[in-house]
This record gives sequence, structure tokens and C-alpha cells, in this order.
Amino acid sequence: MSSLLLGHIVDALGGSLEGGGRETAIARIAPLEVAGPGDLSFLSNPRYQQQLAASRAACVIVAPTMRDAALARGACIVVDNPYVYFARATQLWRQRNAPARPSGVHPSAVVDPSAQVHPSATIGPLCVVERGATVGADTVLKSRVTVGEGCHIGARCIVHPGVVIGADGFGFAPENGQWVKIEQLGAVRIGDDVEIGANTCIDRGALQDTVVEDGVKLDNLIQIGHNVRIGKHSAMAGCVGVAGSATIGAHCTVGGGAIVLGHLELADNVHISAATVVTRSLTRPGQYTGMFPIDDNARWEKNAATLKQLHSLRERIKALEQALKAA
Repeated sequence: MSSLLLGHIVDALGGSLEGGGRETAIARIAPLEVAGPGDLSFLSNPRYQQQLAASRAACVIVAPTMRDAALARGACIVVDNPYVYFARATQLWRQRNAPARPSGVHPSAVVDPSAQVHPSATIGPLCVVERGATVGADTVLKSRVTVGEGCHIGARCIVHPGVVIGADGFGFAPENGQWVKIEQLGAVRIGDDVEIGANTCIDRGALQDTVVEDGVKLDNLIQIGHNVRIGKHSAMAGCVGVAGSATIGAHCTVGGGAIVLGHLELADNVHISAATVVTRSLTRPGQYTGMFPIDDNARWEKNAATLKQLHSLRERIKALEQALKAA
């Protein structure tokens, strides 16, 4: 891999280079604790200031509040948001070192003649794009992606291996102890600049479309049920499950392993902690958590048994309060 000069990085991304020369060559981007004399690193959390002092990195990206501490050990690039600058630096590095991405359809992919694939899009090995589907400009489907019939993917999306967009939603009507399939007549509509992690599944709607709006980021192994709507620039970590007909607002985050039950609504800027089960609609922005703390099993069982009695304890306390008022 070719190196980048510090001067080239600052010219491309901005920031103030201090305590170092523009001609310093950077061989890679590395974490503070392992970075060596040819590496660029970053500090976004002041808790790791000790690591900053001990780091051997050629240059460290820091916020203005960390400038003096960074200069005490060597060169630094001072910016308002080091984490975002680090993200931009990784993009610059990829552009410089990654081989050119070939657009077009891989010979092993299967694209229905009625599907519309933009000439600048990339359809990777063993992908399937079914009848009437559309794939937008500069969108990349990695290997083994399936885009179901009539589904739409916008521009500049990245869809990682194994993703299935537009499988049937889970809809069945009970009759005499058996299940009657509800045909899923909707599709999936995905906006622009969406990234979908490996082996994630987004089901088509029953009657209306499942919708993923612009800028949404989904991690690996996520299940999005039929008729779900996810607002702009929301993000979900791995193994999240969203049940059918839930509506998630814009700029929301959902931590790994969390569950959102069906037909619920989350307002804009709602943030769900990992492993939380969302059992009611959340109409106000904020951070929500619903985890029962881990413990040794015997103590956990005692605490769980106590939880079952909370309602009766509440009623007894109410009765005592009323008795005290009457006394």
C-alpha cells in the first residue's frame, strides 16, 4: 500500500497541522496504543489521554482541548471533531489504495431483463436482481445479494454480502389449527446513501411497501419486518429485530440485539440501548433502556421473583398512604 504525506491529508481534509512537517510520510492509520512512527492515529475521547502521552504515532488527530497534550509528544492535526476527521481519513486512504471498482454486472449474477440497473452501479458475483427491480447510480451490491421483484434501491448505496431485500413478510391467518398464507403484495423502497450489513433481511410489505429512507445505516444480521418504515439517517447495530409495521423516526439509533415490537412508533431522535425490548411507542426523543442486569443465577432468580411482586407492593403502599391521610 502506498503512503500519504501529512500535507496531502490536510490539503484534502482540512485541519491545522502543528508540530510536524507536511512531508512526513504516513504508512497507515492505526489505534493510539499500537501506532508506530509511520502511523496516523486519533484521540476522540479524553479518557484515553494517557494513551496519547505514550503513543509513538507520527501524528495524532485531536480536538483543540487536547492540542497542548498532543504537542507535548509530537505532531498533531487539530480539528473540531477528531472522530469524523478520522472517518474522512479512512475514506481518503481507501480512495488512494483500493483498486478501481469496476461497474457493471458480474458474469455470474442473474439480472431479469425487466430490471433497471444504472450503468454506474456494480452488481457483484452471484447476485440476483428480480423482475421489475431497480438499482440506482453508483450503488454497489456485493456478492450473493438478492433484490426481490419490484424492489427499489437508490443511489450510492452499499449492500454487503448475503443481504436479502424483498423476501415475503411473515404473514399468515389462522384457520382451524392451520395457517393460510397472506400474499405479500408490497415491495421494499430503499433511499439514497443507505448501507446494509451482511446477511441482513428486509421483508417486502403485505399491501404497502417497506421503506428505508435516505442515509440509514444497518449493521449485519438485522431483521426488518414487513411494512416497517425507518426514517432518514437512523442507524441500527447488529442483530436488531424490528417487527412488522413498526415506524422508526429520523436520526434514531438502536443498539445491538435490541427488539422493536410490531405496530409501535418511535419519534425522531430516539436512542435504544443494546438488548432492550421496546414494548410501547416512544413519542419523545431521548435514551431508553430496558435491560435486567446480569447476576449469579441464585440472586437473579430472587430479584426476578421480587419483580413479580412489585404491583402488589405498589397497591399496598397506596393503601397505607390513604390510611395515613385519613388518620
